[in-house]
Amino acid sequence: MIISSPGETILTIGSVKIYYYGVIMALAVLTGLFVCKFVCLKIYEKKDFEVIYNLSIGTIICGFLGARLYYVLAAYKYFLYNPWEIFAFRNGGMAIHGAILGGLIFAAAYLKLKKLPVLKYLDILSFGLVSGQIIGRWGNFFNSEAFGMPTFSWLKLYIPVEKRPFEFVAFDYFHPAFLYESLLNIIILLCLYIIAKKTKMTGTGLVLFSYILLYSIVRMFVEYIRIDSVLNLSGIPLAQYVSLIGIAIGFTGIIFLTFKYKKNRLGKN
Repeated sequence: MIISSPGETILTIGSVKIYYYGVIMALAVLTGLFVCKFVCLKIYEKKDFEVIYNLSIGTIICGFLGARLYYVLAAYKYFLYNPWEIFAFRNGGMAIHGAILGGLIFAAAYLKLKKLPVLKYLDILSFGLVSGQIIGRWGNFFNSEAFGMPTFSWLKLYIPVEKRPFEFVAFDYFHPAFLYESLLNIIILLCLYIIAKKTKMTGTGLVLFSYILLYSIVRMFVEYIRIDSVLNLSGIPLAQYVSLIGIAIGFTGIIFLTFKYKKNRLGKN
């Protein structure tokens, strides 16, 4: 099965071009909000979505700024010579680690300022983040980016010559790494729902740290396949270093919260 991008532009009206990437990002945001509302109705409380909705604009803006800043810093050598490209968002160049960090920092600060339970609402926001990632990765498909090593498997992605790294210009088909990550994120979403629904630790931060742990593991796997990492340190993609930190944070957070929950239960008994 061969998949191939139809191109970056979805529609041209006069001199105005509408890009798939922008449309996909908008759909990702709307999907994230929809899923947050769904879990509020099914697991948390209806009024909780009001809080998520109120902090959503700031979280989205900081998420996009964080995603771009992370990418620009990682590819600083290119942007030093092409500074005008920093604001060319429509060309792609967004790092999900930066988006997660920027969004979570704003949300935590907002909740702290409003004196609301930070971990509870970051748990809910985690559903929106991973849902947005499921959709958002398809923006990479239309831009013919975030692909993996050359492959001759039954499932392969055609990459135009101008989009291929120089050393792989003779190859036509590559692993659709964006698709692997999108599908694995669906599994993460289901895991988070089960965790929130079946455990008694709803609103404690368990979903947040589970999200950080699971996505970091997924990203470690995907980075082994990808060949377009924005920055490598000692031959290892920056994203893998960040994912290792994420795994440590997620695992430590889960252990700490579980221990704290059990200790509180024993104290009550």
